[in-house]
Amino acid sequence: MSIARLHSRAVIRIEGPDARHFLHNLLTQNVETIGDGELRFGVLLTPQGRLMVDVMVWARNDALWLDVPVAAREALVQRLSMYKLRLNVTISATDDAVFVAWGEQPEGFVADPRLESLGYRAIGFAGETTASEDDWHAHRMSMGVAEAALDTPQDKTYPIEANFDLMNGIDFHKGCFIGQETTSRMKRRGTIKNRILPFTFEGEAPAI
Repeated sequence: MSIARLHSRAVIRIEGPDARHFLHNLLTQNVETIGDGELRFGVLLTPQGRLMVDVMVWARNDALWLDVPVAAREALVQRLSMYKLRLNVTISATDDAVFVAWGEQPEGFVADPRLESLGYRAIGFAGETTASEDDWHAHRMSMGVAEAALDTPQDKTYPIEANFDLMNGIDFHKGCFIGQETTSRMKRRGTIKNRILPFTFEGEAPAI
């Protein structure tokens, strides 16, 4: 069993009577039906339907916790605060850390919703780590799983190109979300010209 802390990820807490409704109308994922302790994967898109920020959404203790790229957290808090308008929602950054595990499932960790063999995630784990973040990235890349903030050009990539539709990141049966029109059209037409795929190589890794 391997456990690593992801220093590249940070946490946002969203609470209040309108929290689920608020996020449900923004993200590609269905937020209104998340059960307590459940984890779901989604993304906030630009109005043109391109990737802005990928998120893991946790439902815990009557609040929603967003596991997001650390480099995007401050801007995301500002953007979400702009979107909330008059809704009864409180948005705040927290000091909680994000952890991942692969191999066996440690206590307090939840299965990563993107891929069964990928592993597990937790917020605020108090035990010892046994692996580095680089080890985790090597593991996920061997599974063919890309992370939008690290592996794709931001504001240029569509979620289907980054395989979000294959990794439980888009609910095509929910109501509207930002960028839905473009995303749904690509899915209906089935004319996807680009996909992120894993590959192997010999020697040094090619430049990003």
